[in-house]
Amino acid sequence: MKSFAPYIRRTTVLLFLSLLPFVVQAQEVEWLTWDEAAQLAETDEKPKKIFVDVYTDWCGWCKKMDKDTFQNEEVAAYMKENFYMVKLDGEGKEPIEFKGKTYKFVPSGRKGYHEFAAALLQGKLSYPTTVFLDEEMNMLSPVPGYQKPKPFLDIAKYFGDDIYKEKDWKTYSGQGK
Repeated sequence: MKSFAPYIRRTTVLLFLSLLPFVVQAQEVEWLTWDEAAQLAETDEKPKKIFVDVYTDWCGWCKKMDKDTFQNEEVAAYMKENFYMVKLDGEGKEPIEFKGKTYKFVPSGRKGYHEFAAALLQGKLSYPTTVFLDEEMNMLSPVPGYQKPKPFLDIAKYFGDDIYKEKDWKTYSGQGK
């Protein structure tokens, strides 16, 4: 009786090799710490805008947005090209320096919150919330809630391509009609 092991092995190898180009082409989001992004914004010859994903470990919609939106090939490529991307735990414990002030963790309720997250979210601690900052680290806008890839990309391009300087959001998004 013949052994099928060599055929199975060969088929497995061929299948793996045929799928390899799809794995290699996938865009990976390069998440930075706040300090890394701030350093790049100050030292790069042509700094990018900063995008901050404010999340918590317990937030299911945050995890869904990570998987569905930020891993989307088109979203990942656009964001990598136009933004320094920061992951910020809304309940993180490490102090953060920003514009001469030190922001810290504040114990409150069952968990607490980070003062920097509260500042970026303008006191509305809602997760996920994404925040767009310009090249000088000035607030452009917080965007609360889960965003699917296409609507998120529209928002990202509104800020990333400087459309916000010429049109208000309602006009750009077609809501002003």
